[in-house]
Amino acid sequence: MISFFRDIWIALRNIYYVLAFSLITIYHVYRGQYNRAVTTKGARDYYAAKTLKSVLTYDVIHPENAVYRKGRCHILMSNHRSHYDIPLIMHALPGDIRFMAKRELLRVPIWGRASWVGEIVFVDRKNHEQALKDMGFAQKKMEDGLILWIAPEGTRSRTGKLNPFKKGGFMVALQTKAIIIPIGIRGTEKVLPADTWRTKLGEHVEVHIGKPIDTAAYSIEDRDALMEKVKEEIRVLGNYEA
Repeated sequence: MISFFRDIWIALRNIYYVLAFSLITIYHVYRGQYNRAVTTKGARDYYAAKTLKSVLTYDVIHPENAVYRKGRCHILMSNHRSHYDIPLIMHALPGDIRFMAKRELLRVPIWGRASWVGEIVFVDRKNHEQALKDMGFAQKKMEDGLILWIAPEGTRSRTGKLNPFKKGGFMVALQTKAIIIPIGIRGTEKVLPADTWRTKLGEHVEVHIGKPIDTAAYSIEDRDALMEKVKEEIRVLGNYEA
């Protein structure tokens, strides 16, 4: 019974942090005071830090691989095991990180609007024409300095194995000649598994950062080969079975 009320408290606390940060972001935008660096700092030091606090600890393995080259676009690609992956990536890695999400999430009250004005990239998976526009928007944001985080699986794994990778993020990478930084997250599925709200406290997780992959060495025709290379890197980094 105690653990039940604890889980409710954690869920409500996390919702509060999301709503509070969302309202602050919307307020700054409508006051004409939006600042990318300030929003990034708030996402990292307020939303992400408070969400992770007292829930989990983590180590970053090979942080030296998360170095961004001036004048180049960068995409972080990782596996996706838990809702805690989002605050973990935002807190563990440097840069103005924004993630790619499905366009349906724009309908979420308050959060959807805040995410849009806060430069989150939304992609319509059901409308090809809109998806192309969304990818163009992502490209402009990356060229303007944003670090885009993509979970190529598209959703959290429910099997303990990597889901098939979606092609959209790789097309953006090739079109912008981006540098892909593969990342393997280990352990967040123990903190909060998919399809549950029961949180296990005290887990220690790891963020394994792989060596950057320069897509300038690939053509559009090489897309499938690039996908397989990134998937294999993430498989190893995430400690999945072959």
